[in-house]
Amino acid sequence: MGSSKLALLLVLLSCVERSLSASCVVDSFTGKWYALQKKDPEGLFLQDNISAEYTIDDDGSMIASSKGRVTLFGFWVVCADMAAQYSVPDPTIPGKMFMNYQGLASYLSSGGDNYWVIDTDYDNYAITYACRTLKDDGTCDDGYAIVFSRNPRGLPPAIQRTVRQKQDDICMTGQFQPVLQSGAC
Repeated sequence: MGSSKLALLLVLLSCVERSLSASCVVDSFTGKWYALQKKDPEGLFLQDNISAEYTIDDDGSMIASSKGRVTLFGFWVVCADMAAQYSVPDPTIPGKMFMNYQGLASYLSSGGDNYWVIDTDYDNYAITYACRTLKDDGTCDDGYAIVFSRNPRGLPPAIQRTVRQKQDDICMTGQFQPVLQSGAC
């Protein structure tokens, strides 16, 4: 009887310790996003096993580290690490940002793009979009878009329908290709 009370007390103490150590502060939530679909821009772009982790610095600026496979010189397949810093030019539209990015190796590109979060539920999916150059009529001439998920294996059917509708809303129906997530990077 005494040993069962001791076991119950240990279980109770571990539950209390776990609840005290868990942080429910929203800014402390972390997590990786996995690319499930993408529409490539012209030129070099990550091809598969794309993932990104976003963090907020103490000064409130957002940074991201991402990686994915890329083919260089037509034959050399490597996992590339990228870094980006984001600024919000108009605080009334926080989903429209400017992204400065750089490859963490000399053979990777660097630059800056207007970067928009088209839609997200924060827990399951996010759709991002960047237009690098505009046509005279205001439509995009060269850009890219990515559908991210917290789960590298995909999205539930209801969320897939939402994503397809958003792709239609931004005039990109049928332009997305699946992104392989094999764990290679």
